[in-house]
Amino acid sequence: MIQLNTGFHFDDLPLGTRFRSRARTVTEADLVSFINLSWLHEELFTDTSDRTHMAIPGRVVPGALVHAFAEGLITPSMQGTGLAFLHAELDIAAPTFVGDTIHVECEVIEQRATSKPGRGLVRTRNVVHNQHGKAVLSYTPLRMMRMRDGGKD
Repeated sequence: MIQLNTGFHFDDLPLGTRFRSRARTVTEADLVSFINLSWLHEELFTDTSDRTHMAIPGRVVPGALVHAFAEGLITPSMQGTGLAFLHAELDIAAPTFVGDTIHVECEVIEQRATSKPGRGLVRTRNVVHNQHGKAVLSYTPLRMMRMRDGGKD
């Protein structure tokens, strides 16, 4: 029986499995809160008076915020079944701005059991897209996941 309050188990994620998160709009309040929480008080994120001399015009948000939101968007997929976030490589492909709406598309690119029963490793390719379908960030997290039957045969 599948529980509605439980995310994917290792067994549910064979190679090639794909899924998509819900979407979320990045707001000015999100940017301000994140900057203050993380101490990323870089002029690129805090100076709104004259953007002409900036590398990126517009109200750009840090890639770290986009990554954090992406993780939040996919967290329901591993609720109660994710055991550890072990590694990731991350690439920022394009800027994300206040007002952009993002979602995450995930594909399982690696899956293997661990030596300890009841758990396995799953690596996904996660691509964050904005409302125009443009990829803005991608990363490949490796996670330890709980097996559905506890690893028993």
